[in-house]
Order: sequence, then structure tokens, then C-alpha cells
Amino acid sequence: MQQNIAFFRCIGGASGDMILGSLVDAGLSIDQVIDPLSKIVPDEFGIEFSHSERNGMSGTHLVVKQSPKGEIRRNFQDFVSLILSSDLSDRTKSKSVEIFETLQRAESKVHGMPSERVHLHELGQVDTLVDVVGSVLALELLGIDRVYCSPFPSGSGIINISHGVVSVPAPATEAIFTEFSAPIVSAPNKSHPTGEMVTPTGAAILCTISDFDHPNINLTNKGVGLGSRNPDSYPNALSVWIGSSFEFQSANNLAILETNIDDMSPELLGYVQEKLFLIGARDVWFTAIQMKKNRPGTMLSALVPVELESEAAELIFNETTTLGIRTRKISRFEADREIVEVMTNFGAVRVKLKKIENKIIYASPEYEDCKEIAENNGLSLQEVFLMVQNQFSEK
Repeated sequence: MQQNIAFFRCIGGASGDMILGSLVDAGLSIDQVIDPLSKIVPDEFGIEFSHSERNGMSGTHLVVKQSPKGEIRRNFQDFVSLILSSDLSDRTKSKSVEIFETLQRAESKVHGMPSERVHLHELGQVDTLVDVVGSVLALELLGIDRVYCSPFPSGSGIINISHGVVSVPAPATEAIFTEFSAPIVSAPNKSHPTGEMVTPTGAAILCTISDFDHPNINLTNKGVGLGSRNPDSYPNALSVWIGSSFEFQSANNLAILETNIDDMSPELLGYVQEKLFLIGARDVWFTAIQMKKNRPGTMLSALVPVELESEAAELIFNETTTLGIRTRKISRFEADREIVEVMTNFGAVRVKLKKIENKIIYASPEYEDCKEIAENNGLSLQEVFLMVQNQFSEK
């Protein structure tokens, strides 16, 4: 089933601001996020954003600014109560609470105390609420059904937090990575410390809502969220691709038959190929090989539906000199295909269409039709192919 998907590419890391900034850069109106959040925590924050660059990569730099009223510290239950009592959709409420639960478990593990006693420290400010709920709301407003994420860069060096100097990634971020078995790749430019590349909030959002996989995507939009720093060694940016998913059809009822031959005329092998196609082989091909005693030989391969396996083997035994045939079951991905007729200046020509999710990816004129036109009209085969493709495109 086709879905609207978002794929976050953690080029230079991820933070709550970068996630929300990438979705704004993809075309989301920031007012659609600010208005609902302002009803939850009125007069506590503002959002500043601008178009900028990081090491040559353009995008949106977004920062959540807290007002004097927004300096209040909140615990986990405070945030949950604000979310659940809001006018947000059930979907946004549920996902937002899940993300805060991820943060709570991480802090509980880091400090070795029950989750109900955990203080969120830096994460207890209003910007955490805006980043978390704003990102989830933005994805809903963009109509995203499913979210994917690339591996996270580890970062390197040390940072200062409320508990002192710690190594990168921060303990809470590391705890989230561990809980979700998140894929981690080495930091760019290993010879220089990068500092923090993935914040606890960024890790919590993406780990909670994402699948760590590279999806098949028909790309329709993209956005880039920029971090505050602008290092020389890498672009401090998070990219999001937005589009629809697609899947290739998988055919599992196929078999390959193979045999090595070194004592047959090429003309006879051509005849065997024709016969295999006539009984329904999907494909037949020959591979030049070197056999024992340095004799050149040919490997005959035939791809057939499993129900034709015995018939194909019998044909190969009857029509070749082989004494044995190797077989194995296989599966393959298949694009949709359709044959249509195109009216040209020389009559109707069949064209084979390759389609993915009903979208035409490639059009190939049928060889036999083009060959007949070329021979009857004194044209080259290449001229006919191009003419048919052009006329198909026009129509």
C-alpha cells in the first residue's frame, strides 16, 4: 500500500530545532505550529527562523526562544499533563507523550533512580515541549504516514552539561541509542572533535517515531534544518526527504536451470533457446565458460516458472548433449509492465511500459514491430525506435 513518508538524513546530526527546521524548510507554515502550541504554553516562547547555509548547504535555521515567563522548570508529568489537556489530535498527543517517555527512561537510566523521581534538567524547559510537540504536529500537518531515519553520526569530543563535563554523545543520548539499538556511524573528519552532533531531544524524537531503514521513495519535496554551529569539516545540517513509498513486486515461484556444454554447434543452441521460450521460459541466456582440459564451453541458463521446471529439463535433455542439469529455486523483484499500441505514421506499434505504482518509468518499442517497419520502409532500426518513442511521449 502506498504511504506518504518522510526520510530524515542525519548528515550533520539531529536536534529538536533541526528536525522542526527541516519540516518548515519543506514548506510547512510555521504559524500552523506556533498557534496550537501557544494555546498550551501562552506567552512562554517565540520561534525565530531564517534561511542560511552551513558549509555550502542551504536550509532553515530555527531557534526556539523562551520568554521570561517560559523560564519555569517542568518535570515529565507536567509536560504530559499539558499535552493531554490540549486541543491537539489524539495522534499528536500519543506520539508526543511517547517521546517524553523515551526521555524520562533515558534520564532514569543515567541517574539510576525511579522514573517518577527523575528531573529533566536542561530538558525541562519550554523549548523541549516546542521541539517535541512541534515536530510531531508538523509531520501530521504534512500528511506523513510513516517516518524513516538514517544512521546517526556519533560525534566526538566533550561538552558541558548541568552535571559537569561529559563525553559525546551525552549520557542521555547514549541511553536512547542503546534502548532503540540505533545505528551509529563514525563522526566526520575523525582527526578533529566535532562536539555534540545528536542531542537527547533529537535522538528521542527520531528513535521513537522512526524506522531505521532507507525507504523506496518517489521524492516530491525536501527540506534542510540547520544547526547553530558552522564547522569547516562538515555541513551541520539535517535533511528530510518527503514523498510516497513504493514496493517492487516479488515473484517467488521461479527456478533457474543451468548446464555446461562444450560439444554442440551454436546453431543448435539457438534452436534450444527458441524452444525454451515457446514453452514459457521467462529468459534464456548463454555464458562463455572455460571447462576441463581448457576447452571453451557454453553455460546454458533458463529462468522458468517452477511449474515448467520438469518440462524445461526434459527439453534440454532431448535437445542438447548434456548429461546433467543444475536447478535452484529463486525469487526476484518485478516492476509492473503493460503492452500498449501506439499509432505512428507507419501504423500501430506495440510499446512495452515499465511501471512502478502506476507511474511510467520507461517505454520500450517492441523489436519485431520496429524491425518490420524498418525493413518495409528502408529505414534503420534505430530510426524507427526513436520515432516510436517520440510519438509515444507526445501522446
